[in-house]
Amino acid sequence: MAAADDLKFREFDDAANLLAANPDATTISIDEPAEAHKNQHSRRQEPGREEDDELLGTDDSDKTELLAGQKKSAPFWTFEYYQTFFDVDTYQVLDRIKGSVFPVPGRNFVRLYVRSNPDLYGPFWICATLVFAIAVSGNLSNFFIHLGRPTYHYVPEFRKVSIAATTIYAYAWLVPLALWGFLMWRNSKVMNIVSYSFLEIVCVYGYSLFVYIPTAILWIIPQKVVRWVLMVFSLCLSGSVLVMTFWPAVRDDNRRIALATVGTIVLLHALLSVGCLAYFFDAPEVDFPAPAVPVIPAHNGTTLITRVK
Repeated sequence: MAAADDLKFREFDDAANLLAANPDATTISIDEPAEAHKNQHSRRQEPGREEDDELLGTDDSDKTELLAGQKKSAPFWTFEYYQTFFDVDTYQVLDRIKGSVFPVPGRNFVRLYVRSNPDLYGPFWICATLVFAIAVSGNLSNFFIHLGRPTYHYVPEFRKVSIAATTIYAYAWLVPLALWGFLMWRNSKVMNIVSYSFLEIVCVYGYSLFVYIPTAILWIIPQKVVRWVLMVFSLCLSGSVLVMTFWPAVRDDNRRIALATVGTIVLLHALLSVGCLAYFFDAPEVDFPAPAVPVIPAHNGTTLITRVK
């Protein structure tokens, strides 16, 4: 049985003695507690910066292809290349819709829902649903406004579908493209600016439009005050998603440029909301003229006027 002295803890000798006894030994350098505590303290100096750096990514992750193509090995002209953009399940789409409808202050939409797997499936169908919701609701609203007028004859306006589709899809693609190009340009000017990928920006804009689908249906209510209240509520809800997403990306830039960028994002979003409401639902009413009274000349030179009942 081992003696009591053999079981006692013995301090290690100098590193030179240990290496002399065993030349093949491997040494590991461990920081002193004070130095480790200092390193931890330096990391905690800016509590919000570490989280923002994680959600914005590194320079390597931002220098990806136009559609975040670093995860794709297939050529862009193949079907497999675009198939990955729609590789999401129902639970992911529902979570992203909930995140766009119930934004939480201090939480970035890209970091929580999009960065792991940005998609085009949700934005495409949200825009398509919104197009038909606005066009159909606009026709129904026009019908209910003129309902009961004897001179009104309802004619479906199918051109509203094409106008709504052009407006919604142009906004959901051209504005993210312009914003992506601006962030890339500012990234080359300012070192701390980190831009999102184009696919991530399209994903954020697409999901932010979901709240307008139920709003467009409720715009059928023939009350202007109710419509404008719903519009302002939807604008604040979806606009907050955009502001909380893109403000961390531009706040390290020049103060005026950062505020101008966020203000432009909100302004374009407001123009879309006001434009859709004003054109499709609050268009000026057209006075329908009464039908002309037919005049039938008689054979004997007199004029007969028929009364239309």
